Amino acid sequence: MDKISSLCKRRGFIFQGSEIYGGLANTWDYGPYGVELKNNLKRAWWKSNVQERNDILGMDCAILMHPRVWEASGHVHNFFDLKSDCKNCKKRFKSEDLKDKNKCPACGGELTESRPFNLMFKTYQGPLEESGSEIHLRPETAQGMFVNFANILDSRHPKLPFGMAQIGKSFRNEITPGNFTFRTREFEQMEIEYFVNPAEADKTLEEWIESRFNWYLNLGMKNQNLRKRPHGKDELAHYARACVDVEYNFPFGWSELEGIANRSDFDLKQHSQYSGKELQYFDDQKKEKFYPYIIEPSGGVDRAVLAFLIDAYEEEKVKEGSRVVMKFSKELAPVKAAVLPLLKNRPEIAGLAREISLDLKKSFPAVYDDTGSIGKLYRRQDEIGTLYCVTVDVQTLEDKKVTVRSRDTMLQERIDIAGLKKYLTEKLT
Repeated sequence: MDKISSLCKRRGFIFQGSEIYGGLANTWDYGPYGVELKNNLKRAWWKSNVQERNDILGMDCAILMHPRVWEASGHVHNFFDLKSDCKNCKKRFKSEDLKDKNKCPACGGELTESRPFNLMFKTYQGPLEESGSEIHLRPETAQGMFVNFANILDSRHPKLPFGMAQIGKSFRNEITPGNFTFRTREFEQMEIEYFVNPAEADKTLEEWIESRFNWYLNLGMKNQNLRKRPHGKDELAHYARACVDVEYNFPFGWSELEGIANRSDFDLKQHSQYSGKELQYFDDQKKEKFYPYIIEPSGGVDRAVLAFLIDAYEEEKVKEGSRVVMKFSKELAPVKAAVLPLLKNRPEIAGLAREISLDLKKSFPAVYDDTGSIGKLYRRQDEIGTLYCVTVDVQTLEDKKVTVRSRDTMLQERIDIAGLKKYLTEKLT
């Protein structure tokens, strides 16, 4: 993990939040290449689950919601961790992580008895901080889609099965283990709420498990680093009938990338009861009303980005010694092509390289870089995961050709400038 975090800072993927002030624990800022990687991941998810399907509708719901939402969902009474404090060093620990319930793992001091702590962040609505204005930052994106169920039925008139999809920020005030960006208090989710006839729920759950597992593989994740793990009965959330996690083999062990759950009809029933609004689905053919079951594929954007960073990292032996290369897929690579002048002190070479990079930018993410020798520039772009490097040299001024180097093979080819964009576009498609 140290190699990944070091590369992320060195190459502008991820920085410590508020670093110049000493940092704020478990907060991270995505740099120029990190935000491109993250956006590419979200675009791939949206394309696969919304744009390429006829049965899923996109949503973007508010972070702040009516307090009754969290009563109905069960978060007010059920969303907590049992935690113990050290009487000596004052550190706090999750009880489930403690081998010795009485001894502090940090300093050996005495621990308090475990107490429940609700994981929701509180804030206040309006100019006065008083009990009547207390609200919460959402701990998940799902509830916004549930409370819009009737709106979607009224505005779009979908037939079962259908779903809603959303990518958005959530907030949980929990103890984090320090595994880089794996678990943070502010994080982004990619969630689908798929409404089905209860009789079809088990079959639909299995279909979504396969679909979501294969999505990671299709984006280049290594099969040996992925697995499916069904939840035991003692692990299931209070609303779930079944759940399977897609797990990744992180450096610290197998951990969840995404959970696919059968949430039963709990959510719509609860919100119907608490709001007093009708949230049943009417089947025109059978002339009956019922609460649909909900199949929920829910994945974390940040931990998926981390998994793809780890999975793409490779160290290879080359003629010059060794190189680090990030072998992102075409869809995820933050930069598709880098244009490099062989001699930056020759205005005609550097100027032409800039022109080429600006032209390529109109079609796909490309950069211009002249901040080192050509060998160093190649290594830098390898660590960014850039798919192709385009070198403008002295000969280019004569034959109007550039050298295109492939990230994965390191093979080079001379290509006419006039046909460069077409050449790269075909390679990237």
